[in-house]
Parts: sequence; C-alpha cells; structure tokens
Amino acid sequence: MADLPNDMLERIHELLAQAAGLPEPRAMSLATADESGNPAVRTVLLKHVDQKGLTFFTNTTSRKGQHIAANPFVALCMYFQESHQQLQVEGRVEGLSDELVDRYWYSRPRASRIGAWASRQSTTLQDRQQLLERVARYEEKFADIDVPRPPFWSGYRVIPNAIEFWKGHPDRLNERTCYRLTDGEWVRFHRYP
Repeated sequence: MADLPNDMLERIHELLAQAAGLPEPRAMSLATADESGNPAVRTVLLKHVDQKGLTFFTNTTSRKGQHIAANPFVALCMYFQESHQQLQVEGRVEGLSDELVDRYWYSRPRASRIGAWASRQSTTLQDRQQLLERVARYEEKFADIDVPRPPFWSGYRVIPNAIEFWKGHPDRLNERTCYRLTDGEWVRFHRYP
C-alpha cells in the first residue's frame, strides 16, 4: 500500500479543521461485513489520520471487531453537514501496535476505561441495571490502581485503497474528486454526480 499523497492528506485535515467546533466533528460511519457478506454500519470516532491511514479504537469482541476479524475490508463515511461535504474511504484494516493502543488507552478518562471493562459490547443486555452493576464491580476492582487496558480492547488503522471527496451543490451537480490506488500509485479522477 502506498502512503496517502500530501494533497489528499491536507484536504482531509482541512475538512476536520473546518468541523472542529461542532459536536462530534470526528464521527464517521464504519461499514463492515461478516464472512457471508452481511453488512452492518455504525458510528465510531476517528482518532488519528496520517500518511498510513485513519485510526479508531474499539472492543475487538464487538460485532465490528468480529466482522473485521472475518473480513478486513471496510468503508468509512464522514459527513460534514455545515460545509455540505463528505469524505468516503474504502480500504483494508490492520491492527495497531500495543504501544499506540496503550498510549491512547491511558489518555482516556477513567470512567471511559471502566466502561470499556464493564461493557460486553454488542451482546444482549438484560436491562440497564445489569450494566450499572458491572460498572460498580469494575470501579471496586480498580479502586486503588490505574485502570489497565483489557485484552479485548484495541485499535485499528484503515489503510485506504480508494478515497472520494464529495462536495454538494444546490443544483445537485455535486463535485466528486476520487483517488484510487492502482498498481501502487494513487490515480486521481472525477465522477459524475
């Protein structure tokens, strides 16, 4: 996989900077599919973007984690309503190093770290009280220590092979600037709206 070109990376950072003051400016829809091709989509938070790709963190035993383990190809979409723009990304997922994951884990608020231990993400929950009891149990367990990272919690990098910058227009003659990785090189082209 080739690194993201500087112009593409600059454009992504520009979109993020424009959205910085908005609620959840780094929210992105993550689409995955299981081993049979059955799709699912949910919102995750973009934590970092650089020449290698886009990163997010999650419980690896969650539905998305199971999908990624079975089928490492995903799609992302970030919609910036105020500027009427989208960033669409397709690519392959790889796990992040323990060092990177730990660095992010220990930057999270303590309550978020307790919540990660307490949540059996994507499994059936009897009622909210069951979750609150699990939170209390882990608060007690880690009362006098720094909350360690669970073995089932990690980070992923989406390594793009296709990126589209979409800019909407009132007349629906939208701009679609696309990049596709072809034979190790990024090729830039446009699509009809």
